[in-house]
Amino acid sequence: MKKILAAIKLVTFGLVVLGYAWCACFIFLTTFDPIKKRARLLANTTRTTRLILFIFRVDLVCKNPLPASEVSLLVGNHVGFIDIVCLNALQPAVFITSLEIKNTPFLGQLSQLGACAYVNRLNRSYIMDELQDIVKTLKNGFRVVLYAEAKTSNAEQVLPFKKTLMMAAGYAGVPIRPFTFNYLKVNGRPIEYKDRDDVCWYGDQGFFPAIWRSLQLNSIQCEVIYHDLVYIKPEDDRTEVSENLHAIVSSGHKPFVPDSP
Repeated sequence: MKKILAAIKLVTFGLVVLGYAWCACFIFLTTFDPIKKRARLLANTTRTTRLILFIFRVDLVCKNPLPASEVSLLVGNHVGFIDIVCLNALQPAVFITSLEIKNTPFLGQLSQLGACAYVNRLNRSYIMDELQDIVKTLKNGFRVVLYAEAKTSNAEQVLPFKKTLMMAAGYAGVPIRPFTFNYLKVNGRPIEYKDRDDVCWYGDQGFFPAIWRSLQLNSIQCEVIYHDLVYIKPEDDRTEVSENLHAIVSSGHKPFVPDSP
């Protein structure tokens, strides 16, 4: 029965994604101003991710919700696709992702329809151009999400942060909003270490096997904690900025601990 219900949810998810793609293609064809186009694509993504939370039966708790008008660089931890859906569902934002994702079938198309920005994780020679792209996006009035770990984790800890791209906030003259994402419950009970691979997508796991495991859960409760704003300047030491942000994000993190709830 569990797999039958998961299959029904998977079909529903597929239909929602098709509707999302159709709306996004319509926006591409009918909106010519690039800033308005991105804003409309982000609004479409937010509407869709709220439906996806319902399909996955995700109860999202948000601590310190953001003002709708806030333009900031959001920096936090990353454990898989569910935290992306949660952050998108809360407020429209431009997500920074990798060229590797852009070139991945299905995920690449979804990311482009969601107006993501891309960085080359494998070749850092373009990083200053990428930094300027983020600065431009922030100056255009968009909230931007940067996963500073540069990859997903298994939620046992917050991985060390990459330093350079977070300095875009200083150059754009906007604050950084640190956030922490946590899983709280699975199937109505406090989450345990054994649940880790059912909710996290990391390492060499494929996207579809990971999403299939999550679909088999009856319910998931997670939280996004928005911390106080951090203001930086372009001349600030990026190592100190990175360590400070890492400490803030880690302060709210509830890690998976082996053999412990």
